[in-house]
Amino acid sequence: MALQGPEELGEQVEEPEDLDDQDASSISPAEEITLPPGPGGDEEPEEALLLPWDRFSAWLHCICVVGFDLELGQAVEVIYPHHSKLSEKEKTSICYLSFPDSNSGCLGDTQFCFRFRQGSNRKSSLGCFLETTDRDAPPCLKSLVLISKLPYVTFFHSLLKIMAPEYFEKQEPCLEAACNDIDRWPTPHPGRILTLPIMGVVIKVRIPTCYDKPGTSQLVQSAQSDSLVSIVLPTIHEVDLFRCFYPVFFHIQMLWELVLLGEALVVMAPSPAESSDTVLALVSCISPLRYCSDFRPYFTIHDSEFKEYTTRTQAPPSVILGVTNPFFAKTLQHWPHIIRIGDMKQAGEMAKQMKVKKLKNLKTLDSKPGVYTAYKPYLNKDEEIIKQLQKGVQQKRPSAAQNAILRRYFLELTQSFIIPLERYVASLMPLQKSISPWKSPPQLRPFIQQDFMKTLEKAGPQLTSRLKGDWIGLYRHFLKSPNFDGWFRNRRREMTQKLEALHLEALCEEDLQQRIQRHTEVETVDLVLKLKDKLTQAEREQLPVRPGTLAKLRAHIEAVILALPEDLQGILHKPSSP
Repeated sequence: MALQGPEELGEQVEEPEDLDDQDASSISPAEEITLPPGPGGDEEPEEALLLPWDRFSAWLHCICVVGFDLELGQAVEVIYPHHSKLSEKEKTSICYLSFPDSNSGCLGDTQFCFRFRQGSNRKSSLGCFLETTDRDAPPCLKSLVLISKLPYVTFFHSLLKIMAPEYFEKQEPCLEAACNDIDRWPTPHPGRILTLPIMGVVIKVRIPTCYDKPGTSQLVQSAQSDSLVSIVLPTIHEVDLFRCFYPVFFHIQMLWELVLLGEALVVMAPSPAESSDTVLALVSCISPLRYCSDFRPYFTIHDSEFKEYTTRTQAPPSVILGVTNPFFAKTLQHWPHIIRIGDMKQAGEMAKQMKVKKLKNLKTLDSKPGVYTAYKPYLNKDEEIIKQLQKGVQQKRPSAAQNAILRRYFLELTQSFIIPLERYVASLMPLQKSISPWKSPPQLRPFIQQDFMKTLEKAGPQLTSRLKGDWIGLYRHFLKSPNFDGWFRNRRREMTQKLEALHLEALCEEDLQQRIQRHTEVETVDLVLKLKDKLTQAEREQLPVRPGTLAKLRAHIEAVILALPEDLQGILHKPSSP
């Protein structure tokens, strides 16, 4: 869900209001289709009783218009909705990031995205998607910026293509109408298929879930229900990997290793659009593994982290930067891995095979495209995928097909790497028979690197991958990376919640009435309080318990309370949350 300002209320939103009184030519009713029960498709609580703009806030934090005057510089001219909050530091970041560098040579309209660090009172980074126009230049340039916590890059780019031309022609009234349209949309809960009206256009999307297989579309096609749909987006968050990696696709396997290991990477590109697309492609190439370090699709010398990321007094941080300013060729010369891309060629043009270049050969952004690094890959190069993609170029295979081939290759490579880790971590789970309802849930066994390494001989990636090389060395390096730390923290949290869920289910099978007969009233009250705390925790954390478990435990607790004297019932007999 998108970041909400301090004055906004709630996290659930009501369904769109009756739109019969609206101009049918400018807006259509939003629809939502909920998938059958299953991963990501369970029904959500009733969406109701929220104030205006809560539905908008589920998608966007705000929309900004940033103007650039040759004499006065950049300034945020409009923030909509008007009650949206941005700190002065955040406004400054948006201003500097909303326009291409003067040397980037961008002419005409351009679209790109960037990220910036939020103020101390916010929890995470905001992503921004913008359209810049030079229709009014000189003397004034303008950018329309969407600010959101959601990583739906493809969707927001499509949204801007609809909104920006209308706004640059009709100005703020048009922007207000678009925001009102968005405030009628259902919330973007994972697994839902939505039809979203915006300025007379209807977009059909499916909100992705963590269970989705990368590169596959689960969007339901229906000729009858899609008769009013203008745009169907097969994906709302995935970029075209083949187009982005095409300038350096001879090195895709090495780039996959560098991203997997959380190495410091900088992408030097001729424009913010190519810079941001390439950084997003790098981050997504290890999917379904989540990239856990910072990444900046477009980074400038005015960024508040500029000094932090360019200092030579310490090793470069685990971050991927996308830059266009030639100044960075000198400033980031000490970084270990630099990707220099030229203009992205059309899919029909053959990319030239390039050797990995030494860092000392990178002087300016005018240097030839290529990968500048001293890194030696752990795995042997996979020539098959290169030949397959080259053959596709020669045969003029559609770009979507090339993208699917490359995404499947990355997916299989990542899965081959992660499966042994998943198998070992699953073995750290205590046996279900060790769970006692009247003892605290057992603890997970610790992750011991040596024990894991021993499992690789018989159950390593060689079972699913044809690639040879130093897999052991790759794992040793990965276990020290932020990506492993983030992955293991998430798996440990999931497994701990599973233990808590199994413990709750064991409690539900106990006869509490018989149990309390052996206890004093004080002990029984203490038991009830502990059970109510566990119930509250289970509801708050949405523990993965069997259907009906919480209702059954709630009934057990109420029965125990009713068996106590009335004075104690007055203290304990409070209805639990439904």
